[in-house]
Amino acid sequence: MNTLWAKPKRSHSILLSAGAGILFVAFLSLVLSGRAAVLVLDKPSQHFLYPFTIQNLMHIVFFVGLGDLFVRWRMATRERKFLGLKYLPEDDQTVLLAQDLGPIRKRVAGEFDYEHGFLPSLINIAVLQFQSSSSVEQAAGVMNQQLELMTHRVDLRYGLVRFIAWVVPTLGFIGTVYSLGASLAAAGDPGKVMDLKATAQTLGIGFDCTMIALIESAILVFILHLVQEQEESVLNAAGDYTLRNLINRLYAEE
Repeated sequence: MNTLWAKPKRSHSILLSAGAGILFVAFLSLVLSGRAAVLVLDKPSQHFLYPFTIQNLMHIVFFVGLGDLFVRWRMATRERKFLGLKYLPEDDQTVLLAQDLGPIRKRVAGEFDYEHGFLPSLINIAVLQFQSSSSVEQAAGVMNQQLELMTHRVDLRYGLVRFIAWVVPTLGFIGTVYSLGASLAAAGDPGKVMDLKATAQTLGIGFDCTMIALIESAILVFILHLVQEQEESVLNAAGDYTLRNLINRLYAEE
């Protein structure tokens, strides 16, 4: 495959996206002021040493989630590229015999691994089963089993993003609870006169934190559904391609 479609490494993506999140926070710290800075960054913070605020932590975690989704989108795009490589005959006349399958299997060899390469993997396992059993039914059955396993693998790959989509609002709620606790502690201190303005500001920051967290979580979940749908669509297309152009063309000689 062209280097354009090289598999991105997840560990590299996490580091790069975390770095992008830090740059995002630094940029907003320079350009935002007043109410916008308080809302998005908790700047200046009354309870934390800036920039180590809950909002900024949420932004970095949010970017890590976006980075992982970018990896999944790249992989879905790469998988779709396989569908155009014409591994199998696509006309309406060709019938495949056992002796025709060696070159096909040789062509897909090295194009897949345990995690990636939907179409080459399906072709390889179907060809291997037919060569060993000379049974179209067994080849189709093994292909369907492999397709089910791949479907489960695809779903598991989104575990980190689902976790991040849960962590971000959790951090927001932690910020709200912290603000409520700080406000109640200030109000209950008998040695100080209660400052209603400062208490209201503390409560406002807590609810701002939750609002930003919910917005970022909603964005992550929305993009997650779009990317996962794309990857599952490519997997289904690979299964359909293998069924139409390999399984349905196989002929077992007596």
